[in-house]
Amino acid sequence: MSLKDRIEKLEAEIAAAAAKTAEEVERFRVSMLGRNGTVTSLFEEFKQVASEEKREFGQRMNKLKQSAQARWEEMKSGIDQGPASEQGETDPTRPALGESVGSLHPISIVRQRIIDVFARIGYTVSQGPEVEDDHHNFSALNFAPDHPARDMQDTFFVEPLDRSNQEIDPAKVLALRTHTSSVQVRVMENSKPPIRTISPGRVYRNEAISARAHCMFHQVEGLYVDKGVSFAELKGTLDYFAKSIFGPNVAIRMRPSYFPFTEPSAEVDMSCSICEGKGCNVCKHSGWVEIMGCGMVDPAVLKNCGIDPDVYSGFAFGMGVERIAQLLYRVPDLRLYWENDVRFLEQFSDGAFRA
Repeated sequence: MSLKDRIEKLEAEIAAAAAKTAEEVERFRVSMLGRNGTVTSLFEEFKQVASEEKREFGQRMNKLKQSAQARWEEMKSGIDQGPASEQGETDPTRPALGESVGSLHPISIVRQRIIDVFARIGYTVSQGPEVEDDHHNFSALNFAPDHPARDMQDTFFVEPLDRSNQEIDPAKVLALRTHTSSVQVRVMENSKPPIRTISPGRVYRNEAISARAHCMFHQVEGLYVDKGVSFAELKGTLDYFAKSIFGPNVAIRMRPSYFPFTEPSAEVDMSCSICEGKGCNVCKHSGWVEIMGCGMVDPAVLKNCGIDPDVYSGFAFGMGVERIAQLLYRVPDLRLYWENDVRFLEQFSDGAFRA
């Protein structure tokens, strides 16, 4: 068969070539364009063509090679992009596409776990506004007019506050809430005992941002009001919470403290879950870490909210979600929670600490 006839035959084969799988596409490439392929071998024979015919055959052979190359690219594209029904069998050796899988933020994981623990013992969830008036954020909670928490360095006021003006209406003094205790005030004002609720949410304080503090963080505060509520019930509730979150081997202790809205008040420490009470950098080698504040609701607060303190009593507690998450995940710097660094966030999974 002459070289001309062979070129014409290959042109017809290339035009009619088809492939349903990646293997067939690769076989076409090797058979036509590979080192020992048909088109490649023709160029070896081209060296024997008479000089007066080289121009004609050279152009046809270049066109033939271009056609084979174009047909291979076309078939390859069809396999890569076509629907599965048109591709036939898939290539099991082809690398899979890596898809990023999202997960909840660590603060959301821990917040929901705290809610789940208290939901099991009958606590409901209450929400309230993040911009609060003076009554709900301070006055109803027994904060004296000269209490340090009212100062500008602790509170983000919505508008500049002129403390020299003695005629300011407290109801018109608006600020970003400094705690979710304001939600508890609203619940007591609009509900009748028994009340058993927790109030998770964002709070704001005008503080310098550091590894241990932030101007915005999350709290979960709890409230129980009924007849005959005792401090012993408060301790039992918080012991149950600590064991549910950190495991059955942890212990809690209470140290006397002061909060305007509770009396008596206490700070709650937990035996360090990292060193198991032996002493480490996290617990400052004391074996204990602080996890929350608590106390019996001050009778004045009950009275401010329309509840008779001679009939009812109650307890309240509050914790920082970031603090609990820091102990669970051993995160050294609170700022990491706010930087949206995917390398940090992708380490967390909702199922990792499910109760």
